[in-house]
Amino acid sequence: MNSPFRYAICNETFPDWPLAKACDAAAAAGYRGIEIAPFTLAPLASDLSATARGELRRTIARAGLDCVGLHWLLAKTDGFHVAHPDAAVRDRTVEYLGELVRLCHDLGGRILVFGSPKQRSLLPGVSPAEAVAHIREVFTRLVPVLETTDTVVALEPLAPAETDVLTTAAETCRLIEAIGSPHVRLHLDVKAMASEPTPIPEIIRASAPWLEHFHANDENLQGPGFGLVDFVPIFRALEEISYAGWVSVEVFDYAPGPERLARESIEYMRRVETELG
Repeated sequence: MNSPFRYAICNETFPDWPLAKACDAAAAAGYRGIEIAPFTLAPLASDLSATARGELRRTIARAGLDCVGLHWLLAKTDGFHVAHPDAAVRDRTVEYLGELVRLCHDLGGRILVFGSPKQRSLLPGVSPAEAVAHIREVFTRLVPVLETTDTVVALEPLAPAETDVLTTAAETCRLIEAIGSPHVRLHLDVKAMASEPTPIPEIIRASAPWLEHFHANDENLQGPGFGLVDFVPIFRALEEISYAGWVSVEVFDYAPGPERLARESIEYMRRVETELG
Protein backbone atom coordinates (compact mmCIF):
# COMPACT_ATOMS: atom_id res chain seq x y z
CA MET A 1 0.00 0.00 0.00
CA ASN A 2 1.32 3.44 -0.95
CA SER A 3 0.84 5.39 2.26
CA PRO A 4 0.90 9.19 2.43
CA PHE A 5 2.25 8.80 5.98
CA ARG A 6 5.55 7.54 7.31
CA TYR A 7 4.92 5.38 10.35
CA ALA A 8 7.32 5.12 13.27
CA ILE A 9 7.12 3.74 16.79
CA CYS A 10 8.74 4.80 20.05
CA ASN A 11 11.32 2.35 21.31
CA GLU A 12 10.10 2.28 24.92
CA THR A 13 7.03 0.46 23.58
CA PHE A 14 9.33 -2.54 23.88
CA PRO A 15 10.25 -2.25 27.59
CA ASP A 16 13.67 -3.61 28.53
CA TRP A 17 14.27 -4.99 25.04
CA PRO A 18 17.70 -4.45 23.49
CA LEU A 19 17.51 -1.78 20.81
CA ALA A 20 18.34 -4.30 18.07
CA LYS A 21 15.41 -6.53 19.06
CA ALA A 22 13.04 -3.56 19.27
CA CYS A 23 14.13 -2.31 15.84
CA ASP A 24 13.69 -5.74 14.28
CA ALA A 25 10.19 -6.04 15.76
CA ALA A 26 9.24 -2.56 14.55
CA ALA A 27 10.47 -3.31 11.05
CA ALA A 28 8.66 -6.65 10.99
CA ALA A 29 5.40 -4.89 11.91
CA GLY A 30 5.83 -2.50 8.98
CA TYR A 31 7.23 0.65 10.57
CA ARG A 32 9.82 2.74 8.74
CA GLY A 33 11.19 4.66 11.69
CA ILE A 34 12.11 4.34 15.34
CA GLU A 35 11.87 7.19 17.87
CA ILE A 36 14.18 6.97 20.85
CA ALA A 37 13.70 7.82 24.52
CA PRO A 38 17.23 8.72 25.69
CA PHE A 39 16.79 7.12 29.14
CA THR A 40 16.51 3.72 27.42
CA LEU A 41 20.08 4.12 26.14
CA ALA A 42 21.90 5.55 29.18
CA PRO A 43 21.15 7.57 32.34
CA LEU A 44 22.46 10.71 30.58
CA ALA A 45 23.17 11.47 26.93
CA SER A 46 26.66 12.51 27.94
CA ASP A 47 27.34 8.93 29.09
CA LEU A 48 27.27 7.73 25.46
CA SER A 49 30.64 7.84 23.73
CA ALA A 50 31.11 8.53 20.03
CA THR A 51 31.75 4.80 19.55
CA ALA A 52 28.54 3.86 21.34
CA ARG A 53 26.56 6.38 19.32
CA GLY A 54 27.95 5.02 16.09
CA GLU A 55 26.99 1.48 17.02
CA LEU A 56 23.46 2.56 17.97
CA ARG A 57 23.08 4.31 14.63
CA ARG A 58 24.26 1.17 12.79
CA THR A 59 21.85 -0.97 14.83
CA ILE A 60 18.91 1.13 13.65
CA ALA A 61 20.11 1.07 10.04
CA ARG A 62 20.66 -2.71 10.06
CA ALA A 63 16.94 -3.16 10.78
CA GLY A 64 16.14 -1.03 7.73
CA LEU A 65 14.74 1.80 9.84
CA ASP A 66 15.31 5.53 9.99
CA CYS A 67 15.99 7.20 13.31
CA VAL A 68 13.21 9.77 13.67
CA GLY A 69 14.85 11.45 16.65
CA LEU A 70 14.35 11.70 20.40
CA HIS A 71 11.47 12.25 22.81
CA TRP A 72 11.00 12.13 26.62
CA LEU A 73 14.07 14.36 26.60
CA LEU A 74 14.38 15.08 30.31
CA ALA A 75 12.61 11.99 31.69
CA LYS A 76 14.45 10.27 34.55
CA THR A 77 16.96 13.11 34.95
CA ASP A 78 17.57 15.46 37.85
CA GLY A 79 18.51 19.12 38.04
CA PHE A 80 17.03 20.32 34.75
CA HIS A 81 14.03 22.62 34.28
CA VAL A 82 13.23 24.97 31.39
CA ALA A 83 11.06 27.31 33.48
CA HIS A 84 13.18 27.49 36.63
CA PRO A 85 13.59 30.96 38.18
CA ASP A 86 17.29 30.25 38.87
CA ALA A 87 19.33 31.21 35.80
CA ALA A 88 21.99 28.65 36.74
CA VAL A 89 19.45 25.83 36.44
CA ARG A 90 18.35 27.14 33.07
CA ASP A 91 22.00 27.32 32.00
CA ARG A 92 22.51 23.65 32.91
CA THR A 93 19.30 22.75 31.09
CA VAL A 94 20.35 24.54 27.91
CA GLU A 95 23.72 22.78 28.06
CA TYR A 96 22.13 19.36 28.51
CA LEU A 97 19.53 19.96 25.80
CA GLY A 98 22.46 20.80 23.53
CA GLU A 99 23.97 17.42 24.36
CA LEU A 100 20.67 15.77 23.44
CA VAL A 101 20.63 17.67 20.14
CA ARG A 102 24.10 16.31 19.34
CA LEU A 103 23.01 12.80 20.34
CA CYS A 104 19.99 13.05 18.02
CA HIS A 105 22.24 14.12 15.16
CA ASP A 106 24.76 11.36 15.90
CA LEU A 107 22.02 8.72 15.77
CA GLY A 108 20.86 10.02 12.39
CA GLY A 109 17.72 11.68 13.74
CA ARG A 110 16.35 15.16 13.16
CA ILE A 111 13.45 15.78 15.57
CA LEU A 112 13.56 16.28 19.34
CA VAL A 113 10.10 16.25 20.93
CA PHE A 114 10.02 18.39 24.05
CA GLY A 115 7.24 17.33 26.40
CA SER A 116 8.92 16.81 29.80
CA PRO A 117 5.97 18.00 31.94
CA LYS A 118 7.81 17.80 35.25
CA GLN A 119 10.69 19.90 33.92
CA ARG A 120 8.46 22.76 32.73
CA SER A 121 5.61 22.94 35.25
CA LEU A 122 5.17 25.98 37.47
CA LEU A 123 7.46 26.28 40.47
CA PRO A 124 6.69 28.31 43.63
CA GLY A 125 6.82 32.01 42.98
CA VAL A 126 6.82 31.69 39.19
CA SER A 127 3.81 33.04 37.27
CA PRO A 128 2.59 31.42 34.03
CA ALA A 129 3.88 34.41 32.05
CA GLU A 130 7.30 34.17 33.70
CA ALA A 131 7.45 30.44 33.00
CA VAL A 132 6.75 30.97 29.32
CA ALA A 133 9.38 33.72 29.21
CA HIS A 134 11.95 31.36 30.72
CA ILE A 135 11.03 28.65 28.21
CA ARG A 136 11.35 31.13 25.37
CA GLU A 137 14.83 32.07 26.61
CA VAL A 138 15.96 28.43 26.90
CA PHE A 139 14.90 27.41 23.42
CA THR A 140 16.10 30.64 21.83
CA ARG A 141 19.53 29.90 23.29
CA LEU A 142 19.34 26.38 21.87
CA VAL A 143 18.84 27.58 18.29
CA PRO A 144 22.55 27.83 17.35
CA VAL A 145 23.22 24.14 18.04
CA LEU A 146 19.98 23.21 16.28
CA GLU A 147 21.15 25.18 13.25
CA THR A 148 24.61 23.58 13.32
CA THR A 149 23.16 20.05 13.44
CA ASP A 150 20.14 20.81 11.21
CA THR A 151 17.78 19.45 13.84
CA VAL A 152 14.40 20.65 15.10
CA VAL A 153 12.95 20.89 18.59
CA ALA A 154 9.21 20.24 18.45
CA LEU A 155 7.43 21.74 21.47
CA GLU A 156 4.55 19.62 22.73
CA PRO A 157 1.38 20.98 24.33
CA LEU A 158 0.31 18.61 27.10
CA ALA A 159 -2.91 18.02 29.01
CA PRO A 160 -3.60 19.99 32.22
CA ALA A 161 -3.47 16.67 34.09
CA GLU A 162 0.24 16.49 33.22
CA THR A 163 1.42 20.10 33.46
CA ASP A 164 0.21 23.66 33.98
CA VAL A 165 2.41 25.27 31.32
CA LEU A 166 1.66 25.15 27.57
CA THR A 167 -1.50 23.07 27.76
CA THR A 168 -2.97 24.04 24.38
CA ALA A 169 -1.71 23.97 20.84
CA ALA A 170 -2.67 27.61 20.33
CA GLU A 171 -0.51 28.97 23.18
CA THR A 172 2.36 26.72 22.13
CA CYS A 173 2.15 28.08 18.58
CA ARG A 174 2.28 31.64 19.96
CA LEU A 175 5.50 30.79 21.79
CA ILE A 176 6.98 29.21 18.66
CA GLU A 177 6.14 32.35 16.69
CA ALA A 178 7.80 34.49 19.37
CA ILE A 179 11.00 32.41 19.17
CA GLY A 180 10.92 32.85 15.42
CA SER A 181 13.21 30.03 14.27
CA PRO A 182 12.46 27.29 11.73
CA HIS A 183 14.32 24.98 14.12
CA VAL A 184 11.69 25.36 16.86
CA ARG A 185 8.35 23.97 15.77
CA LEU A 186 5.25 22.12 17.01
CA HIS A 187 4.56 18.56 18.02
CA LEU A 188 0.97 17.30 18.36
CA ASP A 189 -0.13 14.23 20.32
CA VAL A 190 -3.61 12.72 20.01
CA LYS A 191 -3.93 11.88 23.71
CA ALA A 192 -2.94 15.42 24.69
CA MET A 193 -5.20 17.07 22.11
CA ALA A 194 -8.13 15.04 23.42
CA SER A 195 -7.97 17.15 26.60
CA GLU A 196 -8.74 20.36 24.69
CA PRO A 197 -12.32 21.56 24.11
CA THR A 198 -11.50 22.17 20.43
CA PRO A 199 -11.98 19.06 18.24
CA ILE A 200 -8.71 17.42 17.25
CA PRO A 201 -9.14 17.95 13.47
CA GLU A 202 -9.66 21.68 14.07
CA ILE A 203 -6.50 21.85 16.18
CA ILE A 204 -4.56 20.16 13.38
CA ARG A 205 -5.84 22.57 10.73
CA ALA A 206 -5.20 25.64 12.88
CA SER A 207 -1.68 24.41 13.74
CA ALA A 208 -0.66 23.51 10.20
CA PRO A 209 1.94 26.29 9.68
CA TRP A 210 3.95 25.15 12.72
CA LEU A 211 3.42 21.37 12.72
CA GLU A 212 6.58 19.27 12.54
CA HIS A 213 5.77 15.93 14.19
CA PHE A 214 2.80 13.82 15.29
CA HIS A 215 2.16 11.11 17.89
CA ALA A 216 -0.64 8.59 17.41
CA ASN A 217 -2.20 7.11 20.53
CA ASP A 218 -5.51 6.94 22.38
CA GLU A 219 -6.98 8.62 25.46
CA ASN A 220 -6.75 5.22 27.18
CA LEU A 221 -2.91 5.48 26.94
CA GLN A 222 -2.64 2.62 24.46
CA GLY A 223 -2.08 2.64 20.71
CA PRO A 224 -4.34 3.96 17.95
CA GLY A 225 -7.28 1.62 17.51
CA PHE A 226 -7.09 0.31 21.07
CA GLY A 227 -9.62 2.81 22.42
CA LEU A 228 -12.49 5.03 21.35
CA VAL A 229 -10.63 7.76 19.44
CA ASP A 230 -11.69 7.76 15.79
CA PHE A 231 -8.65 8.40 13.60
CA VAL A 232 -10.61 8.86 10.36
CA PRO A 233 -11.24 12.62 10.87
CA ILE A 234 -7.75 12.99 12.34
CA PHE A 235 -6.03 11.48 9.32
CA ARG A 236 -8.36 13.37 7.00
CA ALA A 237 -7.22 16.63 8.60
CA LEU A 238 -3.55 15.59 8.25
CA GLU A 239 -4.14 14.88 4.57
CA GLU A 240 -5.93 18.21 4.10
CA ILE A 241 -2.92 20.13 5.42
CA SER A 242 -0.56 17.95 3.33
CA TYR A 243 1.27 16.76 6.43
CA ALA A 244 4.47 15.06 5.27
CA GLY A 245 6.11 14.27 8.60
CA TRP A 246 6.25 11.12 10.69
CA VAL A 247 3.29 9.58 12.48
CA SER A 248 4.84 7.91 15.52
CA VAL A 249 3.00 5.48 17.78
CA GLU A 250 3.57 6.39 21.44
CA VAL A 251 1.87 4.41 24.20
CA PHE A 252 1.96 4.64 27.99
CA ASP A 253 -0.01 1.52 28.94
CA TYR A 254 1.89 -1.53 27.73
CA ALA A 255 -0.60 -4.10 29.06
CA PRO A 256 -1.52 -5.56 25.64
CA GLY A 257 2.15 -6.44 25.10
CA PRO A 258 4.72 -4.76 22.83
CA GLU A 259 4.28 -6.97 19.77
CA ARG A 260 0.49 -6.67 19.79
CA LEU A 261 0.65 -2.91 20.38
CA ALA A 262 3.06 -2.48 17.47
CA ARG A 263 1.23 -4.75 15.06
CA GLU A 264 -2.37 -3.74 15.74
CA SER A 265 -1.61 0.00 15.89
CA ILE A 266 -0.18 0.08 12.38
CA GLU A 267 -2.87 -2.28 11.08
CA TYR A 268 -5.55 0.08 12.42
CA MET A 269 -3.91 3.16 10.89
CA ARG A 270 -3.66 1.42 7.51
CA ARG A 271 -7.36 0.53 7.69
CA VAL A 272 -8.12 4.17 8.38
CA GLU A 273 -6.12 5.13 5.28
CA THR A 274 -8.10 2.62 3.23
CA GLU A 275 -11.35 4.11 4.50
CA LEU A 276 -10.16 7.55 3.44
CA GLY A 277 -9.38 6.21 -0.01
